This record gives sequence, C-alpha cells and structure tokens, in this order.
Amino acid sequence: MALASTLIKRLPLSSATLYLFIGVILGTINPQSIWLDPIKDAKTLEIVTEIAVLISLFSAGLNLRLSVFDQRWWISVRLATISMLITIVLITLTGMWLVGMSIGIALLLASILAPTDPVLAADVGVDSPGDMDRLRLGLTGEAGMNDGAAFPFVMLALGL
Repeated sequence: MALASTLIKRLPLSSATLYLFIGVILGTINPQSIWLDPIKDAKTLEIVTEIAVLISLFSAGLNLRLSVFDQRWWISVRLATISMLITIVLITLTGMWLVGMSIGIALLLASILAPTDPVLAADVGVDSPGDMDRLRLGLTGEAGMNDGAAFPFVMLALGL
C-alpha cells in the first residue's frame, strides 16, 4: 500500500475501500485463505490486532511535529479524554438499558465505537510534518490518542 499511495491519491477511493476490495477478492477466490477461527487462532488474532493498532498510532504520530509543551496539544487532549469518556459512558448505558446488553458487551461496543474513525482522521488530518493547521493537528493527535486510550477499556470489557 505504501508503494501504491501515489496511485491511490489519484483514485476516488480511500485506502480502506481498497483494503475491503482486496479482502472481498481474496475471500471469493479462496475463502479458507483468510479464515481464522476466533477460538483456535486467538493468539494470532491478538498479535495481528496489536500490530494494526501500533502501526496506526505510529503513522499518525509521524506527522505530528509539535513540542510536548505546545498549546496546540490541548485540542487533541480534550477531544481524546473528556469527549471519549463521555461517549464510552453514554454508549455503555445505552447498550445496557435500551438494548439489554451485559455490562461487558456494552462496554466493549462503546470502546470500539468511541475512538475516532481512522479513515476520517487520515482524510482530514495532517497532510505532512510541516502542516500546522490547528484543526488538522487536533484531529490527527486526537485520533492517535483515542486509539491508545481506548485499549484499556477494551481490555476491561473483555475481563468483564
């Protein structure tokens, strides 16, 4: 995908759409090629998802060239803490009271839904390390912080 990035920028598709298309083709040609049993292959799935989160966080962080003491971080911090916590609480309560989910399932759903959509963050976020637009910096920083901050909630939900 890194080698095809210049081609993708010219197409009216996002990289996520291309990933989906490749997955559909692979699944159609040989369904067993991408089949993993959630129980039998739990360790493999855990490692693959951890790698995906690390790559996502690392790639978002590469474009942010701000000092730790820069005031522009506060936009990201407020979005990634206060907004995310409120969203997790509200989705968890909605799942429990309106849908009848257990607390663990409702919290897991909330933890998955609360972080910013990485596709949106990639499309709206910082274009290059020199991009200092406040909105773009805020969204890019928030996307990375949210993904990292949601992980403990996912683990708590799995424990419940």
